[in-house]
Amino acid sequence: MGDMVMAQSLFITLKQQHPDCQIDVIAPPWTLALLARMPEVSLAIEMPSVRNKLGLMMRIKLGRQLRAHHYDQAILLPNTWKSALTPFFANIPVRTGYVGECRWGLLNDVRRLDKTVLSKTVQRFVALALPATFQGVPDCPAPVFNSNPAHQQQLIAQYQLPTDRKILALCAGAEYGEAKRWPVTHYAAVARQKISEGWQVWLLGSPKDTAAAAEINRLADNRCVDFSGKTSMTDAIDLLSLADVVISNDSGLMHVASALNKKLIAVYGSSDPNFTPPLSDNAKIIYLGLPCSPCFKRECPLGHTRCLTDITPEQVITELVI
Repeated sequence: MGDMVMAQSLFITLKQQHPDCQIDVIAPPWTLALLARMPEVSLAIEMPSVRNKLGLMMRIKLGRQLRAHHYDQAILLPNTWKSALTPFFANIPVRTGYVGECRWGLLNDVRRLDKTVLSKTVQRFVALALPATFQGVPDCPAPVFNSNPAHQQQLIAQYQLPTDRKILALCAGAEYGEAKRWPVTHYAAVARQKISEGWQVWLLGSPKDTAAAAEINRLADNRCVDFSGKTSMTDAIDLLSLADVVISNDSGLMHVASALNKKLIAVYGSSDPNFTPPLSDNAKIIYLGLPCSPCFKRECPLGHTRCLTDITPEQVITELVI
């Protein structure tokens, strides 16, 4: 999800260069709700989920179906060989992307990635909108999501949410692994503090985050509103858009909150805030930068996860002044 949010910077750049261009996006099903909030995107085309499988015939079939659209260019963000198959079989004349997994032939506008120059994921995406002769670091416009006021009011009524109290949204999950998750005890300490000040505290996340959310709520005397695993992505976007402050691990919801320009406190552990930062001036990154980090591991190889546990609730609470 985070990559799809950052991809909007590419779409905005394309629209700046070619205001009348039509941008269609092939995307996995769980990201379609994100694309619906990007005004630059004309059509979202679902790529059936074939994780860890080639899906050769499915990719060929989709490519042939897309020939009727007569696209001028395909820009590939994944670096995998299989991702280049559909544009090739769609007969798209210009197929742009990084070399990746030896994609010569499948791509005909092949770029070589210099990671020392393009250190951020978003820079690598946006650079693909520019001529191959461009050198340096491109300007990267920040993602900007549309909220849906009518849907916001529907959610307020559905869940009987108060409208006269400040809202703190906690996003305690991280798909990648435990080494990206700030401890639930720390989240709960922040929740208790803000509840004592009269705030609402909302817990958001996927079905995989329900156990963590339930524990935070238990430690906060069950005074949080737990939405984890109960909402669609569309719901989660508009609930986040209602929040006054969001605290999140490095996750897809962190990038969504950033695109909504929420006051955001982003907690980083095993990942690198210089590589995939929230793209908003309204975001504050908390990162200890220990000698062992970033390690990019799913679980701490040293067994202590100090990069996260040593970030205290008090450090985060001091950033909650609005």
